[in-house]
Amino acid sequence: MSLEHGLMLFRSSLLSFEAFISSVLLVGTVALLLSPWGIAWARYRSKASDAILGPLGFPFLGLLTVFTGATPHRVLAKLAKALNAVKLMAFSVGFTRFVISSDPETARDILNNSAFADRPVKESAYELLFHRAMGFAPYGEYWRNLRRISATHLFSPKRIAAFEGFRREIGAKMVEEINCSMKSKGLDLEELVSEGYELLGMFNWSDHFPLLGLLDLQGIRKRCKNLAPKVNVFVGKIIEEHRLKRVNGEDDCKVGDFVDVLLDLEKHEQLSDSDMIAVLWEMIFRGTDTVAILLEWILARMVLHPEIQEKAQAEIDFVVGNSKPVSDSDIRNLPYVQAIVKETLRVHPAGPLLSWARLAIHDVHIGDNFIPAGTTAMVNMWAITHNENLWTEPEKFKPERFIDKEDVSIMGADLRLAPFGSGRRVCPGKSMGLATVHLWLAQLLQAFKWVPGEDKDVELVEHLKLSMEMKNPLVCKAMPRFA
Repeated sequence: MSLEHGLMLFRSSLLSFEAFISSVLLVGTVALLLSPWGIAWARYRSKASDAILGPLGFPFLGLLTVFTGATPHRVLAKLAKALNAVKLMAFSVGFTRFVISSDPETARDILNNSAFADRPVKESAYELLFHRAMGFAPYGEYWRNLRRISATHLFSPKRIAAFEGFRREIGAKMVEEINCSMKSKGLDLEELVSEGYELLGMFNWSDHFPLLGLLDLQGIRKRCKNLAPKVNVFVGKIIEEHRLKRVNGEDDCKVGDFVDVLLDLEKHEQLSDSDMIAVLWEMIFRGTDTVAILLEWILARMVLHPEIQEKAQAEIDFVVGNSKPVSDSDIRNLPYVQAIVKETLRVHPAGPLLSWARLAIHDVHIGDNFIPAGTTAMVNMWAITHNENLWTEPEKFKPERFIDKEDVSIMGADLRLAPFGSGRRVCPGKSMGLATVHLWLAQLLQAFKWVPGEDKDVELVEHLKLSMEMKNPLVCKAMPRFA
């Protein structure tokens, strides 16, 4: 055999080996991309129980297109039902593993499990200081301290009662001028909240594809870095104004607000200015959007269901009359008004999906299903509240269901309707939020009859951003009921 012939045989063998390796890599890559539940679950297939069903999704992307749409809660509900995966469904978005439950019992197992005590922190949430606030702070001593401050000082029954005057005054101002223009500070705050709300609600590719984080293709990080200093200055200025009033003795006879509460605790709880700014920013941010969005959905329903509106107004007229304003003490005697709020939270939950996210801090089993650490777990509350096996005629808006039949608690104990969450991460301001919505709704219904606007129909089309909003803002008329 000549040297040349030997070299040719060697090259041929080498090419065959390269072809074999390439084929193996190709097959492996395809198998990885097409793995059940998506690429993020590939390494856990041998551990995870086959009982967890889930869609295949697009190679590499997973169910990314679902979360870039307007109603992912509806799409995921349909997928879970089609795949018989209502109790638990697995999928991925890029390199992020997800499980989601549309079943109240499984939801309870997730939300009340210490393994899911953390929240996944989006890049935008971290940049906008929320990792120092109660909602996104990692589970640990700092979070527990904030939680205790919240329960004992910020949202205690005594504090909620003390703030009634503030809430009633704001409600009266809304009644006085429904379409009032904001003053300069209001405009500044509105712009900050609006920008932060948009950034937190955007789907960020960098959260699920780490390499893209270096590029910031959507410009989210840049916008967050521009907004965060403005938030620090704005909220920091509010804190300094309160400190100055204390030095000058201007607030001795007044009921303190949340800023005063935190300043009272500043030394004892070792709260830094950064901590207080983060806590106050979250309260301003979440307290404004959730209440405003819920009231918009309620008023839209009042326009569409005049018979329900009239029944609520008759209740208010009987209990309160029209010569005195509604107060917190009246709300307990307005069960139908409360039922309207509860039914709106059922049909149009403000956080049907995304605000329910939890993060597994260690490996855990939900039933027979293995969930690895680092998995994001969600509850599809919209799917639960629209389940025909749990609710009679779930698509119909019927406040009477909470009066004529067995009542359902909405504070987190009953997962058939838990708009504020449940377990360790339940919304700490749920009682304050409900008290505010009940009072303001009663004030608005006492003063006005809400009717359709001219040439503008009420459309109940949803658009899930940070919260579930009306895609087309409500346009209607408020007709004074009394001269």
